[in-house]
Amino acid sequence: YEAIKQQRRPEVPEYFNFARDVLDRWTEVEKQGKKSKNPALWWVDGAGEEVRWSFEELGVLSRKAANVLSDACGLQQGDRVIVILPRIPEWWLVNLACMRTGTVLIPGTQQLTAKDILHRLQKSQAKCIITDDFVAPAVDSVGAECQSLKFKLLVSEGHREGWLNFKDLLKNAPSDHHCVNTKCRDPMAIYFTSGTTGSPKMTEHSHSSYGIGLTANARYRYWLDLTSSDVFWNTSDTGWAKSAWSSVFSPWIQGACVFIHKMPHFNPGIVFESLSRFPITVFCSPPTAYRMFVQHKLSSYTFKSLRHCVSAGEPINSEVMEKWKAQTGLDIYEGYGQTETVLICGNFKGMKIKPGSMGRPSPWYDVKIIDENSNILPPGNEGDIAIRVKPTRSLFLFTCYADDPEKTEATIRGDFYVTGDRGIMDEDGYFWFVGRADDVINSAGYRIGPFEVESALVEHPAVVESAVVSSPDPIRGEVVKAFVVLRSDYASHDPEKMMKELQDHVKKVTAPYKYPRKIEFVQQLPKTISGKIRRNELRQKEWRK
Repeated sequence: YEAIKQQRRPEVPEYFNFARDVLDRWTEVEKQGKKSKNPALWWVDGAGEEVRWSFEELGVLSRKAANVLSDACGLQQGDRVIVILPRIPEWWLVNLACMRTGTVLIPGTQQLTAKDILHRLQKSQAKCIITDDFVAPAVDSVGAECQSLKFKLLVSEGHREGWLNFKDLLKNAPSDHHCVNTKCRDPMAIYFTSGTTGSPKMTEHSHSSYGIGLTANARYRYWLDLTSSDVFWNTSDTGWAKSAWSSVFSPWIQGACVFIHKMPHFNPGIVFESLSRFPITVFCSPPTAYRMFVQHKLSSYTFKSLRHCVSAGEPINSEVMEKWKAQTGLDIYEGYGQTETVLICGNFKGMKIKPGSMGRPSPWYDVKIIDENSNILPPGNEGDIAIRVKPTRSLFLFTCYADDPEKTEATIRGDFYVTGDRGIMDEDGYFWFVGRADDVINSAGYRIGPFEVESALVEHPAVVESAVVSSPDPIRGEVVKAFVVLRSDYASHDPEKMMKELQDHVKKVTAPYKYPRKIEFVQQLPKTISGKIRRNELRQKEWRK
């Protein structure tokens, strides 16, 4: 880690386009026989169908896709394109086609409702939408209310009235395309944040912020520890920035193979079978998934190629990390970042892992814990996790919240970009997540972070997962309340006894003042469509009572 910190940050040229300057470069390396035989993209559908594209094939097909956007649709540089597709190869082609044409990609998950799609179309003023048969009816139900929408592309074997067929156009498009000479600061993509607090914002990234900045995630001995010989599987939904992080930029920066399983619905059994069957060397999944994995008997599977496991999206409990290692022999390397950033903190290869810690700062950022007056706090003090942006703002941060200068400006405090997350740095420089700034509970003068209580609860064998929020109290002002999902074999236990048992457990595992004075057993927790727990929804419910 100390050696990594001394390495120079990547240079950012005036002009940069990931498809031309990275993807096409790997095509040349491939042609020269200087790269492993792994494909650039390896897609399976679980029913026997596979797609394996080399970097050269990916280049040809993405140039054809670029011609569909620029010729068939007449899109110009800067035009916005909403893409709502499942994990199918065309999603990757459209990503690259948008880069080549200079159009601005706006990905969305298939779980979006018609209302969500309307909000995104109207707010982004997108000129084009690309989707499949599943989502097209929802688009048609709101399309008349979107004056900016001029082109609708359907990825399907069939046809639909009012839509152009992407597959037909791709098949007939020429394979020659002159890549737009984008500047590094030109907009490349907009990601609607998952909205754990408030409505989603349009987070704009430039061609350099992810295209160059994600080297902080990707490099050998860094967080993902990738080389051109690796086969990397990231299970993220295509609608989120994590897919950009780990299913597009990071692996292809290193020339690694992107592995994709269509997997319409998350299924631990499919994950285990795929890790056993395919030569996947590096694996990334969110903590929610790992919590599900460790409920299974993993010793009955052999992950013969797997060498490195990572997690991001929300904090991962140390209990889950320990169970995973006990069954697989592999550590989980946690990383921390946001849609607005690349990796902020991470556990890098060779570093001592402190279970429950987010690791140490990315070499691309100057990360500090600050107070409300922008003063840097010493180790052991809780404050806001922040990145220095003055006198020079990193080009590896988001550009702005598109069309919303006030929200963009609100992220700056003094010389820092404030993440909105609370944390602590220890004496060794490791960062520890406390909670979203508005999730922290203040009970009788004690400040309590929800993650620590949730981590304590999940160590109890009865608990699958939990969410901890503040609840009003006439004496203490507010107290800790836990919403708990129990394992099925504990669901019939007496609720009063179970509550007392969990309270006593938390008192033993962490400081007694943090124990949940209120517990409510629920079947499931409210989550964003990216799988993050919506604590704000639970908190608002409590305070409306």
